[in-house]
Amino acid sequence: MKVEPKLPSIDNYTLSFAGEVTIPQAPPGFKSGFIGLIGRPNVGKSTLMNQLVGQKIAITSPVAQTTRNRLRGILTTDAAQLIFVDTPGIHKPHHQLGEVLVENAKIAIESVDVVLFVVDGTVPCGTGDRYIADLLTRSHTPVIVGINKIDQQTADSQRIDESYLDLANAHQWPSVKFSAKDGTGLLQLQDLLINNLETGPLYYPADLVTDQPERFIMGELIREQILLLTREEVPHSVAIAIDKVEETPTITRVMATIHVERDSQKGILIGKGGSMLKSVGSAAREQIQKLISGKVYLELFVKVQPKWRHSRLHLAELGYRIEE
Repeated sequence: MKVEPKLPSIDNYTLSFAGEVTIPQAPPGFKSGFIGLIGRPNVGKSTLMNQLVGQKIAITSPVAQTTRNRLRGILTTDAAQLIFVDTPGIHKPHHQLGEVLVENAKIAIESVDVVLFVVDGTVPCGTGDRYIADLLTRSHTPVIVGINKIDQQTADSQRIDESYLDLANAHQWPSVKFSAKDGTGLLQLQDLLINNLETGPLYYPADLVTDQPERFIMGELIREQILLLTREEVPHSVAIAIDKVEETPTITRVMATIHVERDSQKGILIGKGGSMLKSVGSAAREQIQKLISGKVYLELFVKVQPKWRHSRLHLAELGYRIEE
């Protein structure tokens, strides 16, 4: 197995990736564990994980249901190692892809040491939150309720907070308020999470921030720009396949295919005279250059794959399957 070189820090986007490395022994009293970030779509789970690990490893977008894969972010302190598992927002699925994503989020509840149930502190507790709470009560995994977006709260915030505190108190779950956007309250959140972990080993080297391969992050950065630039025109009918990565001493060449479901979506993505595809490629290339700390040539292709979100075979080909 090839060992990825340690990358120099650049801006706030450079990552370290897992390889064949020696993991040191944890000191006495060290705590560690896996923390599942669970919640409705668009409550800020990915933003929270990026803020906690100190680097961008999960894409964010104003469009709901941005996260598709269970992405792990790693935070190591002198006292503990916290492995955050970012999951797709739990919602009522409308196609095979949605069913896979929600099922994977449910599986994550059972496979972590602590669940951080993230809620949106700008709107009162609703049926979606209560549905997730009901799922969590069927599990033996400890739960913490995290009220996010307190930086956006208004004079009505007390009523909103109370709706979530009532939910937490009904199940005897501890709660904490914070802002994933500006970092307010994250130290208190971090302390509460550590207090709920058991003594354990270092699972990953201390300087690692994700266990995902570099190609996966490249594909996510391309998908993020599509979500940001096309918005509702091409919502979640997009999947990215990294076809080839060629590295030379002076440049990294990346070839990727954007899969869509309809010819009309292909037309929107390409744009008049190729303008939209050029904009997506230019913005994604800048992010990938920050990722690998080097010059990048990015070539994008668009392919129509009818109803890929409804096909188990196409989902598997594009990397979406129910996780163990």
